[in-house]
Amino acid sequence: MAALFAPCAPYATHSLKVTQIHTLYLEESGNSNGLPVVVLHGGPGAGSAPTHRRWFDPSRYRIILFDQRGCGRSTPHAELSDNSTQALLSDIENIRTYLGIDRWVVAGGSWGTTLALAYAQRHPEHVLGMILRGVFLCRQHDLDWLYGAGTCQFFPAEWEAFLQALPAELRADPITGYYQLLTSKDPEARLAAARAWATWEGRPATLLPNEAVVAAFTEAHTALSLARISTHYFVHHCFLRENQLLTDLGKIQHIPGIIVQGRYDMLCPPENAWRLQRGWAAAELNIIPDAGHSAYEPGISAALVDAANRLLTLLDAN
Repeated sequence: MAALFAPCAPYATHSLKVTQIHTLYLEESGNSNGLPVVVLHGGPGAGSAPTHRRWFDPSRYRIILFDQRGCGRSTPHAELSDNSTQALLSDIENIRTYLGIDRWVVAGGSWGTTLALAYAQRHPEHVLGMILRGVFLCRQHDLDWLYGAGTCQFFPAEWEAFLQALPAELRADPITGYYQLLTSKDPEARLAAARAWATWEGRPATLLPNEAVVAAFTEAHTALSLARISTHYFVHHCFLRENQLLTDLGKIQHIPGIIVQGRYDMLCPPENAWRLQRGWAAAELNIIPDAGHSAYEPGISAALVDAANRLLTLLDAN
C-alpha cells in the first residue's frame, strides 16, 4: 500500500464570506492545473488538517480544503446560528463557483461522508468521483449506536465517564443533555462539557489506544467547536430526512466511488459502508482488516492514498 505524500504548503489561501455572520477559511495546494478535489472534514465541527492534503498526489491533484462554518480557522468560532447541512451544501457550491471549477472529485471522512453524499445527490452534475472513509449515514440508528446502546458495550468505562459528566437528570438523553450544557452561558461549563464529549469520540476512534488522537480531539479550540456543532446537528437529526442518503442513491448511480472502511470502526460500523455500497452500483468497498475509524491509522491512510491514485486511473479511462 502507498505511503502518504510528502507535506505540501498551500499555494493560495482565501477568506470567503458566505453570510453576514460566517467567513470560511479556504486553501488550495498541489497542482493548480490538476484534477480538483474538495476534502470535507469530519465532526461536524472538527476542522481540516494539513494531513488531509497528503492523501493526494500534489503533482496531479488541485487539493482544496476548507473549514466548515464555526470550526477550524473559519469565523466566528463554534457559532451555531445559520449553521445547517443545507447551509454547508450551499457553501460547497459557492466554493466551486468561486474557484472557477466545473466538476471535481469530492472526498470526505466520517461526517464528511454524510456531507459528500448529500452534496453529490444535490449536484451530481458537478461530481466526477468520490472517496469516502468511515461512512456515517446520519440515521437515528447511527446516533443510537454511538450515543446509546452500541459503542458503550465495547467502552463501558469511557461511557460511564461520559454520562457522569452530565447532571443525573440529563443522562437519559445524552445528546440533548450535552447540547444544554454546551449552549449554556457559563464558558467553563461549556468547555468542560466539550472536552467530555470530545473524549468520548476520541477514545473509540482507533483500533488501539492512541493518546495523540485523543489529545487532538480534546484540545480546547477543537473540542468546543466539535461538541457544540455536533450536538446542534444531532438534535436536529443532521437536518436530513431519515434515511435520506440511502433513499436518494439513485441520483449518483453513475458516479464512481471508492469507500474505505475500518473493519473495527466503533464510531461508524462497517454495516453503514456495506449498505451504502450495496445500493450504489458504481462504488467499490475496501474493508481495512486491522483498523478502526481514524484516518490516521496506517491501513486507512494507505488505503486513502491508493484510492486517490486509482480514481485518477478510473477517470482517465473514462
